[in-house]
Amino acid sequence: MIRKHRNSRGFTLVELMIVVAIVGILAALAIFGVKKYVTNAKTAEARNTLGMIAKSGAGAWAKEIMPGTILADGATVGGASALCKSSVAVPASTDDIKGLKYQSKTGAGLDYNNGSADTGWVCLKFTMEGPQYYQYQYTSDSSASSPGTKFDAVAKGDLNGDGVLSTFTRSAEVRNGSIVLSPQVLEDKPDE
Repeated sequence: MIRKHRNSRGFTLVELMIVVAIVGILAALAIFGVKKYVTNAKTAEARNTLGMIAKSGAGAWAKEIMPGTILADGATVGGASALCKSSVAVPASTDDIKGLKYQSKTGAGLDYNNGSADTGWVCLKFTMEGPQYYQYQYTSDSSASSPGTKFDAVAKGDLNGDGVLSTFTRSAEVRNGSIVLSPQVLEDKPDE
């Protein structure tokens, strides 16, 4: 009977301390993993959006531009391609996305609907209707006198609100009459 009593004793203090330490380590790893998972989910917005902007830019180049005037009998006209001119940044300031989401203004002449038919977001036929974590901008070297040879789609964000910006860039250039897109988004401080 004494033997049976010794075998039914509880855990020692050392055993309990080891269990508490193991649970603490697992909790710390879980918190780090969840934080990383949430950050990756948020940065997916920038990667996906830049892919859409770059494809829209390539599509705009592929569209031939011809004059809208009536041709004389026997006359010909050739089509030409041009990049969209640069856009405004949406939102205008990175302070609007400092640890926050920004809801773009909707309607004619506001945020993504700003500009003429050959300029920025209107030319790209791009808009974001939902709230966004990043500031987006499209820049090209296209002008009234030049069809352009390259463009960049850029996303800037500050997910943790510390003032340090993360930057994502997708670039393209015109080579031999065709658009060549960068195979991957260039990321600078993606976890900021």
